[in-house]
Amino acid sequence: MRICYLDCFSGIAGDMLLGALVDAGVDQMQICAEVGKLGLDGVDLRFEKCLRAGISGTNLTVEVAHDHSHRSLSKIEEIIGSSSLGAKLKERSIRIFRRLGEVEATVHQVPVEQVHFHEVGALDAIVDIVGACVGFEVLGIEKIYCSPLNLGSGTVRAAHGVMPVPAPATALLVKDVPTYADGPAVELTTPTGAAIVTTLAESFGAMPAMNIESVGYGAGDRGFKGRPNLTRVLVGEAGGAREATRIHVIEANVDDMSPEWVGYVHERLLEAGALDVTVTPVYMKKARPGCTISVLARPEDQERLGELLLTETTTIGIRTFTAERRVLERASRAVETPYGTVNIKVATENGSVRNAAPEYEDCRRIAREKNVPFKEVWQQAHFAYLSLDTES
Repeated sequence: MRICYLDCFSGIAGDMLLGALVDAGVDQMQICAEVGKLGLDGVDLRFEKCLRAGISGTNLTVEVAHDHSHRSLSKIEEIIGSSSLGAKLKERSIRIFRRLGEVEATVHQVPVEQVHFHEVGALDAIVDIVGACVGFEVLGIEKIYCSPLNLGSGTVRAAHGVMPVPAPATALLVKDVPTYADGPAVELTTPTGAAIVTTLAESFGAMPAMNIESVGYGAGDRGFKGRPNLTRVLVGEAGGAREATRIHVIEANVDDMSPEWVGYVHERLLEAGALDVTVTPVYMKKARPGCTISVLARPEDQERLGELLLTETTTIGIRTFTAERRVLERASRAVETPYGTVNIKVATENGSVRNAAPEYEDCRRIAREKNVPFKEVWQQAHFAYLSLDTES
């Protein structure tokens, strides 16, 4: 599977993303040709190589022969929909603008039909969004992944006056997405950039396992001292391990809670999205027996699962630390046994099987239904899988 990873260590804007895609190998003439299908008069794209804090990147300038005018969502959808772009490009581009429209409607408390875009509705933003969608298609990208977003800080001047960073639209767009603020007190992630990545990205976090084939840097207009004002795109094939990501480990020591509650807390954490939960017996102060509850969590779930641990147990504090998690690609394969069908969990890496085991719940159910020993069902299922593997 062909994938790309967007590294937004200095934020992301529409023009920076499009510059990065060209820097990663997209033919700029192909971008210009596809954007030309929008029929936007007086619009010219200029891609130039430049340096940002010693790193080479591509800067995009969208030159417009006349002033930007405010446009309604329906007008933008009409411009894209009536063009000769491909159906997938139209759908993606309109979906991004629709997301922007819904956010703007919430910010200004008006129906989405009454939203008139300012910065994001300008011609250069239409070019950025459509151009980025073209770039992903040219590179054959099937899935897009993104780092946590560096939003910046301070204030930014917009059509409605001076706004805090992140701008109100950006703040809504990145809801439930891992974000942070680092570097100069300026806007680093724009509404256009946020709309593109939050609409198209599969997930936000560390770079997935991949074989990198090309790397591109898209440059912002401003240069920052000691920090490259760049968005990075890494393109390649998905690696053999489905996950190779940074996760958070959340732990709590408990010695004053009824053991009966532990099972309930364990279930609640897994239902809430924990990757795994373990309970370890320990001896605590004054040799009191207790337990350590350990939770593996995705970065975006850390706060929520930590709060659940504080709420559902009697602990007065939790600790967290980061760890690297690598998980083999997993699949399920059904086999027939004398007692019925059992699913086999199969773990592979680069096409080779590393582990295979019958599903516990299947074996448990059949053992009870057929009144046979659990181990007999498990062994028959494992033998059936090995026989299939030998035959193939």
